[in-house]
Amino acid sequence: MKKVWSSAYVAACLAAVSAGSLAQEATYRKDIQPLVQAKCAACHGAGAPSLADFQLDQKKYTAAMKGPRMDTYADLLMLIGWTDTGAIMRRLDDGKNPLAGGKPGNMYQFLGGTEDERQQNLQTFKNWVGPDAWNLNRFKARGNVPGITKEQMEKVQVKY
Repeated sequence: MKKVWSSAYVAACLAAVSAGSLAQEATYRKDIQPLVQAKCAACHGAGAPSLADFQLDQKKYTAAMKGPRMDTYADLLMLIGWTDTGAIMRRLDDGKNPLAGGKPGNMYQFLGGTEDERQQNLQTFKNWVGPDAWNLNRFKARGNVPGITKEQMEKVQVKY
């Protein structure tokens, strides 16, 4: 009887650990797309400019309260990897990253109505980007922000 109970106990523990690990895994369709629709679409939805258009006339779009479009997986990837590496991380960061200097990104405030909600939604983005992949680096170094390394880029997961 002890052996049966021990096996059942071990199986239950493994199931709990696996369920906890799965709960941490975020995907674009399940977690990020609804979050972007709820918190970002007013300025970054289908009516927003492409990243290329935004970069050509940033002042015009900023004045119109429009940022680069990020309502599709492909558009959002450009703000994580190439062409605007780390833009999402820099904008949504809570200021705790060493490169942030204690100052939250300019879009952090829009992640939620309370600090708890912002932290929860930020964690969802961090889980989606991947363990140890959240960094503020750019594609090429600019100012005090270093360029992203190959090793850092390889940690990015962003599952669909």
